[in-house]
Amino acid sequence: QVQLVESGGGLVQAGGSLRLSCAASGRTFSNYMGWFRQAPGKEREFVAGVTWSGAGTWYADSVKGRFTISRATANNTIYLQMNSLKPEDTAVYYCAATTENGRRRSDDFRFWGQGTQVTVSS
Repeated sequence: QVQLVESGGGLVQAGGSLRLSCAASGRTFSNYMGWFRQAPGKEREFVAGVTWSGAGTWYADSVKGRFTISRATANNTIYLQMNSLKPEDTAVYYCAATTENGRRRSDDFRFWGQGTQVTVSS
């Protein structure tokens, strides 16, 4: 089992920045980690993913160049640095883990955090 706890959400104005954190515990060895988001009335969508080593990263086209995913293996934490935020980035952001690198479908992720709300005002 893997336990995931997100933090760092909040309210920010358009153009601002936030950094989300996801602390992992339990059986975290070699997990591929990802961030997803879900806005009201919309399906959950992939945002970014990172390999256990941190060397491999994947991004949704909508966040490329604005968001950066990273991993600190020393404390089993992943981060999502979000810059140049837009109102359309408003959503609940979820951290997730699976065993296969490069996955983007939510169905491929076995473990999930509880989510953290990000609200971007215009």
